[in-house]
Amino acid sequence: MALLVLLVLLGLGLEPIQDQGQDHLRLRHELRHGGTRNSTSCKQGGEERVREVVGARCEEVVTIKVPGAAQLVVMSVEVERKFVCNADTLKTLEEIGAVCLGQRQFCDQYFDTPKFDLTLKDMWLRKRKGCWELKCPTTADKAEETSGEQSKAAAMCSRYKEITNLPEIQLRVKEDSETETSPSQEEESWMSRSNLVCFAEFTTVRRSFTLEEEGVQVDLDEADFGFHVGEIEVLLPEGGDVQSALEKIERTAGKLGLTGDKRVEGKMHAYLRRNHPEHFARLLSEHIL
Repeated sequence: MALLVLLVLLGLGLEPIQDQGQDHLRLRHELRHGGTRNSTSCKQGGEERVREVVGARCEEVVTIKVPGAAQLVVMSVEVERKFVCNADTLKTLEEIGAVCLGQRQFCDQYFDTPKFDLTLKDMWLRKRKGCWELKCPTTADKAEETSGEQSKAAAMCSRYKEITNLPEIQLRVKEDSETETSPSQEEESWMSRSNLVCFAEFTTVRRSFTLEEEGVQVDLDEADFGFHVGEIEVLLPEGGDVQSALEKIERTAGKLGLTGDKRVEGKMHAYLRRNHPEHFARLLSEHIL
C-alpha cells in the first residue's frame, strides 16, 4: 500500500526527502515563483504543508500520513564537484545566466564512535535541521572506467548515496560499527547504545544558483571557521544515470572556467585538518580523504 501511494506521489512530481518514522512521509515539490523569500504553513486533516519561496524557486514540503510509510527507504545519489570560489565567482555566475535561488544558513553536527568506525569506512552521519542523514560511498560504473575523459571527470567528483530513513540509518550504523543496538525512535537512547559522539559541528551560510542545464545546482558555501568552497551538484534517484550527471557537471565546470585535475577539499576535510589532526591523519592513511 505504502509503495503504491509513493509511486502515485512521484508521478505528481513530489520528491521524498525524509521518512520521519511511524506512518508519516515528507515530500518536496518544487514550483516556479517570481516572488521573494517567504514561508507559510497550514494543517488540514492528516496533512501538513510548509511552503517556502526563495527567489524564483518555491519548495512545498508536504507531511502526509501513509500507512506503512515507515517501511519505505528513501535514498538518492549525490554527484558533486567542489571548486575554489573567490570574488569573481559571483560575476561569472551572473555572466553565464545563473539564477540565484537565495541564501540560507544551517548547522551541521557529525557523529562517529570514538574508534571512528563510520568515517574510516567513508560513512558520514550528520544531523541537519533536526533530520538525520547518512552519506555512504558508491562504486563507479564499469562504463566510466573505459574512457580516459570519463575517468578524469569521475575523478574530479565525489559520489555518495544519501539515506534519510532513520530506521535504515540505525541499521547501517549497527552493521558498520562494533556496537550492539536496535532501532529506536528515542534519539538519546539510540546514540548512547551506538556509542556515538559529535566530533564536528559548524554553521554554513549557503548561496544557491541554478542554471539552464536541467538538474544542476551551484552552491557557494562559507563556513563559520573561515573556509569558503563552491559545489556543483546533481542529485539522482538511486540507480539513476551517473554518466549523464558527470557530463552535466563537466559542462558547468567549463562555463565557470574551472581548471585543474585534482579534487578540491570540502568543508569537512578542512575542518578535520584544522581541528582534529589525528583523526585527519587516520583518514588520510586509509585513503578516505
